[in-house]
Order: sequence, then structure tokens, then C-alpha cells
Amino acid sequence: MSEEPKAPWLNHVALTTVILAVCATLSTFKGGGYSTRSVISQEQASDEWNYYQAKSIRESLHTLQKENLEIQASLPESVNSPETMKKLQEAIVTAGKNIDKYEQQKKEIEAKAREYEAVRDDAQRNGRPFGIAVIFLQIGILLCSISALFKRKPLWYLAMAVGAVGLVYFADGFFLFMTV
Repeated sequence: MSEEPKAPWLNHVALTTVILAVCATLSTFKGGGYSTRSVISQEQASDEWNYYQAKSIRESLHTLQKENLEIQASLPESVNSPETMKKLQEAIVTAGKNIDKYEQQKKEIEAKAREYEAVRDDAQRNGRPFGIAVIFLQIGILLCSISALFKRKPLWYLAMAVGAVGLVYFADGFFLFMTV
């Protein structure tokens, strides 16, 4: 029995399949890395916002304390001795300093949380094209396999077209030249 001669274009199908597979693997790797970065940054931002809330609660407590002390200090001198008034004034000043301290800390925490959110947004923006690239590259690989199996050259052309779309998204993951 003699074997049927192999069509030369099938070598090109194999090469196309390998190229698409390598790019799909790299897309999966890069997309996964960006996905991980996005999740971690979101968790860090959430932690910072929780910390911000804790500082807000403490600030509110000191604000209430200061208001209460100011009310006590406004009572007539018959209720408050000069020594008590001095202590109330010192406590009011301390509470005011604590309020200022918490306001400053909240600003720093907010800035840090927004930085984490920016990292998250950037990771999502970069990761999205890689995810789309994987879809098109895998479809291209599938069509290459079918074209080789059934020896249908038009399917290979279709595979190359679909794979080219995947390659464009793959490149977009690195360079972000297409806007979403």
C-alpha cells in the first residue's frame, strides 16, 4: 500500500497552529497576571477604605467629645470651678488636635486607596485584550486542526483570518492601541 502524498500547505497549517498556540499560551499567562494584579489591588484598596472608615469613626468620636466638652465649658462658673474650666479647655484643645490628626490620616489613606484603584483599573484595561485574544486564537487553532484533518484549505484561510484577529488583540494587550 502506498500512502497518499502529503499536501505541502499542510506544513504551513502546522506552523500556523504552533504560532497561534504559542500566542494563546502567552495571552493566557499575561491575562492571568493582570487578573491577579487586579484582584490583589482591589483587595488592597478595600482594606484602605476600611481603614479610612475606622479613622472616620474615631474622628466622629473625637468630634462628639469636643462638642460635649464645649457644652460643659459653656456652663456657668457656679457649676464649673476655674480648675475644671482649665481641664475642659485642655481637653477641647486635645480633641481638636485629634480631629485634625484623623483628617490628615484620612487624606493619606484615601490617596493610597485611589492608587490601588488606579493599579486595578490599569490591570483590567491591559488584561481585557488578552482574554479576547485567547478566544480568537483558540478558535483559530481549532479551525487549523479541522482544516488539516479534513484537508480543506479554505478552512485554513479562515483559521488564519480568525487567528489574525486574535493576534491583533494579543498585540493590543501590550500596547493598548485599540480603545474599549
